Amino acid sequence: MRASSTHQSIQRWSGYLFLCPYLAVFAVFLALPFFYGLGLSLVQWEMLSETPAKFVGMRNYREALGDAYFWKALWATVRFVVMTTPLTVGAALLIALGLHAIKGRRQGLYRTLYFLPTLISISVAGILWRWFYTSEFGLFNALLQKIGWSIPFINDPKLAMKSIVAMTLWWTVGGPVVILLAGLHQIPRQYYEAAEIDGAGPLAMLRHVTLPQLRPVLLFALVMNLIGSFQVFGQTFIITWGGPELSTRVLVQYIYETAFRNYRMGYGAAMSWLLFMVVLVLSIAQFRLMREK
Repeated sequence: MRASSTHQSIQRWSGYLFLCPYLAVFAVFLALPFFYGLGLSLVQWEMLSETPAKFVGMRNYREALGDAYFWKALWATVRFVVMTTPLTVGAALLIALGLHAIKGRRQGLYRTLYFLPTLISISVAGILWRWFYTSEFGLFNALLQKIGWSIPFINDPKLAMKSIVAMTLWWTVGGPVVILLAGLHQIPRQYYEAAEIDGAGPLAMLRHVTLPQLRPVLLFALVMNLIGSFQVFGQTFIITWGGPELSTRVLVQYIYETAFRNYRMGYGAAMSWLLFMVVLVLSIAQFRLMREK
């Protein structure tokens, strides 16, 4: 009896032993920076100043809420999210439906081709698309000049954010495509057979079978894309540097400039926490929407 109890105790503690490497990495790279950033947001600390950090409470948060540049950057972020999320998820759904209709090895080939851009780092993709968009020697304008056109893709405040959205669509659509395609494969074939017997056409099957069955996966892709879009940084920083006229300077870029160029670490941390609150609210909304599923 004692040997059995000892064996069970060893099995129980061995599970915690295997968790130790992950818990150590989690504590060092996630938990400690998380709480350190929270404490940093409550102090005034000029990184290059000899003056030691001073506790100021909620002053950094109040300054952010009264900062016109903060709201301009947040508005640019919201514009990016509103344009990117429906386009990315909608395009991913259409592509996944098209790939699902393809049988055999060709489906795997096309799925790989759509997913390949997501493997490119943001630095490489950003430099590549900056070259595409450049007015003087860019690829797109070189082609348009053959018909007498020239479009200031990243030099016009009205077009710059749309150009960033187009680049983001190309770069990220492959991820939701794979997720939605996996969801389509999980829908039982019997549902389509029953609908076909009832005389349902392709559109009726899409509306009454595919979309209802795909709703949890579609909702997951939508919310994850929404959260990721709020954290956009690399595209705008590399392609436009936040210009022209700050039309593409998103909130994460403003946080970066505040903390690592102006060396106001406390104020940058406070804005980071405000962004975290936005992401947290979206995550809570996700759990509420998915509660029934």
